[in-house]
Amino acid sequence: MTDRQATTAPPKHAAAAEPAGSAPRRSLRRALVDHPLLVLGGVLVVLVLATGVIEPNYLSLRGLRNTLLLAAPLGIMAAGQTLLMLTRGIDLSVAMIATAAAYVVGAQAGGSLAVAIVLGLLVGAAAGAVNGAGVGIFQVHPLIMTLAMSTILLGVLTQLAQSVFVDATSTPDFVRTLGVGTFAGDLIPWNALIWAGLATIIIVGLRRTGFGRMLYAVGDNPVATRLAGVRTWQVLIATYALSGLFAALAGILIAGQTGAIDLQLAQELLLPSIAAAVIGGTSIFGGRGSYSGTILGALILSVLSSMLTFLDTPQAFKQVIFGLIVLGLAWLYAAVTRTRD
Repeated sequence: MTDRQATTAPPKHAAAAEPAGSAPRRSLRRALVDHPLLVLGGVLVVLVLATGVIEPNYLSLRGLRNTLLLAAPLGIMAAGQTLLMLTRGIDLSVAMIATAAAYVVGAQAGGSLAVAIVLGLLVGAAAGAVNGAGVGIFQVHPLIMTLAMSTILLGVLTQLAQSVFVDATSTPDFVRTLGVGTFAGDLIPWNALIWAGLATIIIVGLRRTGFGRMLYAVGDNPVATRLAGVRTWQVLIATYALSGLFAALAGILIAGQTGAIDLQLAQELLLPSIAAAVIGGTSIFGGRGSYSGTILGALILSVLSSMLTFLDTPQAFKQVIFGLIVLGLAWLYAAVTRTRD
């Protein structure tokens, strides 16, 4: 054997020196990299079956329909978080934007319902555009900008709830139908149909349009994107406006589900909306992810929420679990990204 062969040949005991459990971790990472949607689909199936063991009626068509009813507003709100994470952003104001839109619709209940819904959606888009201007033009960090927007909206709504919105605490019948109504033999919720249409537009938009490609480019390398002539601030304003629009739509559907509007209307969905995107494989560091994964993430969280409800788990503990999921998966996907690179 030559000196070079002796130098480069791997030690015979290298396999034995490999830490215990490293092979399963590598397999998990490889699966997440190569087939993320299959892995998430498998997790969803396991959770559905486990929930069915806890509550057998859950596996009925009615139980699965109720899961879609819960998942649709979450999935719509998480759509905005997905787009923003692709650009290295996040939106902590989505819950208050959703609440503001619901109040606007409730305040217009005596007039034209179409006008009321359009006004609610415009309020969401306008609040999102302000977030985008702060982040894209004035270079405010997304966490700071959206947290400030959330605080501002909370203060404004608290004041208006005692005056202008004092009679806007109930939702119109049509909004309730959108929130909890079903069709096709009481099997498919209307809000799930709205979610499906929106999901189709987002998935196609991310894959087939120039705007979708710009989102990935801005998140992957904002400096190179700017040098290539892309006006990043315009992309950010448009993306945050879309996030506000999606949050407003989710808020209207949530109001339809609850039948009542208050300042805590959508607060419970803030952390799950982030968790759904993270579970779906969208990187918080930008440039990687898909809305298809977010859809599965929203379904997984909805099934998990149902399971915890059947186990009489307090809402506060649910939030703790969702927070741990975000932290754990953020670490896992960061490790996967390093492995891929």
